[in-house]
Amino acid sequence: MTEYSVVGKPLPRVDGIAKLTGQAKYTTDIVLPDMVYAKLLRSPHPHAKIISIDISKAEKLPGVEAVITGKDTFGIRYGFVDTPNYPAEERPLAEDKVRFVGEAVAAVAAVDPDIAEDALDLIEVEYDPLPAVFDPEEAMKDGAPQIHGEITRSTSCAWEDWGVARKSHSYTPVNNVASRVLISYGDIEKGFAEADYIREDRFWSPATSHMAMEPHAIVANYNPFTGKLDVWLNHMAYELKRYWLSKTLGIPIQKIRVHQTYIGGAFGGKAVIFDFEVIAGFLSRKLGRPVKIVLTREEVFSSCRNSIRFDTTVKTGVKKDGTIVAQDVKVIVDAGAYKGSAAVAMFLSHQFSEPCYNRRNVRHEGVAVYTNKNFGFAKRGHGAPQNRFAVDSQIDMICEDLGLDPVEVILKNLRKKGDVLPNGDKLESYGLPKCVQLAADAIDWKQKRGTQRDKNRGVGIGINGMFSGSGYWPFACAAIVRLNHDGTVTLMEGDCEFGQGADTTYSQIAAEELGLPLEDVNLISGDSELCPMNYSNFLSGGMFVGGGAVYYAAYDLRQKMLKVASELLKVGPEDLDMKNRSVFIKARPEKSLTFGEILRYSIQKHLGDPLIGIGYKKAVPEIEFYPSLSKGTGRFTDAYGLAAATAEVEVDRETGRVKVLKICIADDCGYEINPASIYGQMVSQAVMGMGDALLEEVIDEGGRVINPNLVDYEIPRAFDVPEIMVLNGCDYEPKGPFGGKEAGECARAAVIPAIANAIYDAVGVRVHRVPITPEKLLNALKGKEGRR
Repeated sequence: MTEYSVVGKPLPRVDGIAKLTGQAKYTTDIVLPDMVYAKLLRSPHPHAKIISIDISKAEKLPGVEAVITGKDTFGIRYGFVDTPNYPAEERPLAEDKVRFVGEAVAAVAAVDPDIAEDALDLIEVEYDPLPAVFDPEEAMKDGAPQIHGEITRSTSCAWEDWGVARKSHSYTPVNNVASRVLISYGDIEKGFAEADYIREDRFWSPATSHMAMEPHAIVANYNPFTGKLDVWLNHMAYELKRYWLSKTLGIPIQKIRVHQTYIGGAFGGKAVIFDFEVIAGFLSRKLGRPVKIVLTREEVFSSCRNSIRFDTTVKTGVKKDGTIVAQDVKVIVDAGAYKGSAAVAMFLSHQFSEPCYNRRNVRHEGVAVYTNKNFGFAKRGHGAPQNRFAVDSQIDMICEDLGLDPVEVILKNLRKKGDVLPNGDKLESYGLPKCVQLAADAIDWKQKRGTQRDKNRGVGIGINGMFSGSGYWPFACAAIVRLNHDGTVTLMEGDCEFGQGADTTYSQIAAEELGLPLEDVNLISGDSELCPMNYSNFLSGGMFVGGGAVYYAAYDLRQKMLKVASELLKVGPEDLDMKNRSVFIKARPEKSLTFGEILRYSIQKHLGDPLIGIGYKKAVPEIEFYPSLSKGTGRFTDAYGLAAATAEVEVDRETGRVKVLKICIADDCGYEINPASIYGQMVSQAVMGMGDALLEEVIDEGGRVINPNLVDYEIPRAFDVPEIMVLNGCDYEPKGPFGGKEAGECARAAVIPAIANAIYDAVGVRVHRVPITPEKLLNALKGKEGRR
C-alpha cells in the first residue's frame, strides 16, 4: 500500500475552528435588513374537505405583512418522485382538502415571529371531516377512503426536464396504491422446490425521526428589480433545491442562488424540497422582502418527512448446509398522505441486498400505499435498515433451526470480488468477507455465541451493502482547483458539509495530489453561484463522485503544472514530482521551481494561462438516468460500500430492558481518506442503529403524532452508548479517489439485526417489530414461559 502524506491521516477538520469558536453561521443565524418571519397554520384533521378559509382578521393584525392560502399557490406540484408514470402530487399549501394532521393550509408573514404566531390563531378554517384510514392493508381494501383522486399535472415532469424521452401521464391510485415494484431473476419456484428447508416470517419497522440537531429553516430573499432569489437553507444538495424552487416558483434556475451555510446534521432528512421552502420563496416574491421560516421540533416530527414504515415478509429456502437457493420478499410500505420516496425505498431495499448474498433465485415485490399520516423520506440507508432487520433476523432463525453457525452461513453465501450483479453492476472491490470475520473475532463470537444464556447475555451479527452514488439530478459533479500566486490552491466544489467531513476529506484529496499540506488548500464549497455543477452527497456519492471530481481537478492542475515546469527544467514531465509548493527533478531534488514561479512563467509564456484544473465525474459513466424503480433493471452504481456489525447485549428478564455492552463494526470504504472521519461515521451509525433497534419510533394515534418532542421520543443518551470498536475491512476501490468509496450509511443497517439477534441469543425469544422495547420483550418472554 502506498504511503501518503495527507490522505490516510486523521487530520483535524477544516471547519473545526469555526464551529468551536461559534463563528460558523447556520441558517437560523442569518438576519437580513427588512426581514419578516413566517409561520404556517397546519391541519388538525387527518382527512377533511376545506370548506372555507377566512384570513381577514389575521390580515388586519398590526405587524402582519401577508397571509396566503392554497388559492394563492394553487396548481404548484412537486415531489422527490416525479416520473412519467408517477407524477408529483405534493403541494405547498392544501387546496381542496387536507390529507394528514400537520399539513399546511395557510401561511402568515409578519415583522416578528410572535405576531405571526398570533395571526395564525385568527385564521378561521371550516373543515368537513372525511373518513380516514391509517393502516396500509385497510387502505387497499375495496370501499376504503380514497386519499387521492386522479393525479394530474399542468407542466412537464422532472424526468422529462432532465432528458427522459417518455411523456408523462396522469395517475389514478386504485385502492390507494401509490406505486409498485416487482423484481425477479432465476426461477423462484424451482429454487424453493430444490430447498431442503423453507422458512417464512414477517417483520415490521416503524417511522423514525432523522433527529438532526438543527431543525429545518430557510431564509429567502427575492429582489424584484433583478428577479433574483437568494436563499439560505439547511440542505443536502443545492442543485436539487434550485431545480424545484425554479419549477414551483417559475423563477429561472440561473436566477436562484443557494448560499453556503453550516448545516447541523441531515441523515437524508434535508435533501428534498419542503412546503415551507416553497412558501418562503413565494412570500418573499410577493413582498419583495426577505422571509425567514424556522420550524419547531414538533413541526419537524409531524410535518417533515420521517423514515419510511415497512412491513416485510421474507420467505427463504436453503440447503441443509445453509446455502440460500431462493428468497421471496414481499414489502408493504405505509407511504402516508403523499408518496415521498416510497417507490425508491422499495427498490433500494432489494438493491442494497444484492452485493451481500449470492441469491440464485429471487422475487422482490413491493407496494406503497397512501394513508392519512405524515409521509416518509430517506433516512441513512433508505430501505436497507428495514430489509436487513428482516433478512438477517431470518437467517439467524434458520441457523437456529438447522443447528448452524450464523457467521459460517453468512460467509458461505456472500458474493465474491469480481461478481457481476443481476443488474450489471460489478464488484470491483469487495471487503465484506473480511468485515464479517473481523467483526466476529472482535466480539469473541466462537466463545460467546450460544454459551451465555445463563447470564442473559448474547451476541448477534448483521451485514449490509450501500451504493456510492447513482444517477440522479444533475447527474454529474465538477470541481475546480486554481493555483494562487503564493503557491497555495483554491478548491471550488459544490458538495455541502452537513457534518460528515466532506470539506476536510475533499481538501485532503486535493492536497495529496498536489503535494501540499492541508492548510495550503483554500476551500469554497456549497454555494451554487461560486461552485461548479454539483451532483450532491445525499446519495452516498460524496466520496466516490464528489471526491472523484476533486481528484480529477487536482490531477488536471498537476499535469498542467508539470508540463510548464518541464519547459523550464529541461526534463520530461514524468521526471518531475511536487512537494511543499515546489516542483523538482526526482533524480536531482535540488533542481526545483516554486509554484509561484511556475504560475508566473505560465502567464508570461502561455497567453496568460493562470493554471486552473477542472475535474468532473458521473456516478455511473455508462448510464444516463436512474434505473427502473418498478423493475430493478439497469446499472445502479459503480461501487458498493460494505459493512458487518456484531453486538453483545445483556437482558434484564424482570424489566425487559436491554443493555448493549459492545458493538463492533467492520467497514469496507475502499480506503480511509481520513480515519478520524471514518471512525466518527461508524460510531454515529452504531448509536443510530442502537436507537432503531431498542428505542426510536414516531408514534401516532388517529394520524396525530403523540411523541413529537425529545421527552417522549426516546433516543440513546450518552450513558446508553456502549463500547464501540471500529475495524478496517477496506478493499481498495480502483475507480474511487485514492481507492475511496461510501462510508456514511452502510453500517447503521447492519447494527439493527446484530442487536436483535444478540437479544435472541441472550434469552431465546424473537421480537419481530422494532424497536424492541421492554414491553415487547417482556410479552415475548411471558409467551415463551406460557408455552412451557
